[in-house]
Amino acid sequence: MKYIICLFLCLPCGLFAQEVNEFVKDSTEVEYIIIAGDSIPHTSIYLDEVMLLDKLSFKDKADRRRYYILRRKTIKVYPYAKLAADRLNALNTKLKTLTKKREKKKYAKKVQKYIEEEFSEELKKLTKTEGQILVKLIHRQTGDTAFNLIKELRNGWRAFWYNSTAYLFNISLKREYDPENVEEDYLIEDILVRAWQRGILKLVKSPLNFEYYKLSNKWEITDKSNNN
Repeated sequence: MKYIICLFLCLPCGLFAQEVNEFVKDSTEVEYIIIAGDSIPHTSIYLDEVMLLDKLSFKDKADRRRYYILRRKTIKVYPYAKLAADRLNALNTKLKTLTKKREKKKYAKKVQKYIEEEFSEELKKLTKTEGQILVKLIHRQTGDTAFNLIKELRNGWRAFWYNSTAYLFNISLKREYDPENVEEDYLIEDILVRAWQRGILKLVKSPLNFEYYKLSNKWEITDKSNNN
């Protein structure tokens, strides 16, 4: 998993935006919304977003087993993909505040040391298939492939080298997340949405251009047509 660890070593930590509280309560416990300087009393109840999902159905036991194995692996590696996206955003934010090349290099080394001590051992424990899923999810979260991220953060030769090494383990760092055309990727997205609905993980909207319900309708129609 050295090639995947390399990506995490390029990304920083610790820069997180604080959420802004949209509501102000007065002494009478009436909730207000602040709009353009005006306080408007608000008595409605806010509800969390709810997605209505179809009940899971499988062609046979083998299909069911495949889905739940994929589910276990996806839920295991998703936090690492989300971490990569968070660190990338933090890196870009921090680098904009640094003007000197020496400062940027010093900061990068500090970040690499921290992440290496914090995450390297965990990433090394991932299996080959978990690594394949992680590469796809990094693309889902960041909108860019792991190969391009390494190329941008390090250099083209290093990205080429890590990608060539990855092929020995059946993993391409250039692998994209394509739930519209790849069934396994659609299943991964379905797993993420259902896990988010059950409160198992915090799902971040992908910068990639796809919609879950459209994907669900497409693959459902495809399955029906294949059965006819």
